[in-house]
Amino acid sequence: MAQSAKNNSTDEILGTRDISNQYLTFFLAGEEYGVSILDVQEVRVWDNVTSIPNAPKYVKGVLDLRGTIVPIVDLRIRFNMESVPYDETTVIVVLKIKHGKMEHVIGIVVDAVSDVLDVNSDQLKAAPEFEGGMNTEYINGLATVNNKMVILLDSSKLLTKSEMTAMKKIDDQ
Repeated sequence: MAQSAKNNSTDEILGTRDISNQYLTFFLAGEEYGVSILDVQEVRVWDNVTSIPNAPKYVKGVLDLRGTIVPIVDLRIRFNMESVPYDETTVIVVLKIKHGKMEHVIGIVVDAVSDVLDVNSDQLKAAPEFEGGMNTEYINGLATVNNKMVILLDSSKLLTKSEMTAMKKIDDQ
């Protein structure tokens, strides 16, 4: 009975997501983040992209991925982190995400890919709440795996609805 209550609590923290998931983990500014492996289409080495005039600063440009135009978002810039030059470990994680009824393909630039982790309910904690309007909506939760803290991201909330609409306009160009 106590176990059931614990699972219900975890379900509330994570919404309707399955409590036993695999996450692709990656580094940004020395911290480890993860996205659901179900959202990952592929991982690519950094490649030059085509710049789009008047795009937000976090949009590095677009990439033609087998006929699909994919907007590329630099997560360091998106998360207001210090920008660093890209190097041999910089990769693009291509995500297929649902935003409402729409499905989008975007690429996120990260410092390096780390691992695929199995995360279960006893490793999950709710995202911290901060005062002062700090946006943590895109954080699904925190997981402690192998004595390290991993910030689990909700791919569908990395960009707001209006930003996704803007990305769709870039897709359509």
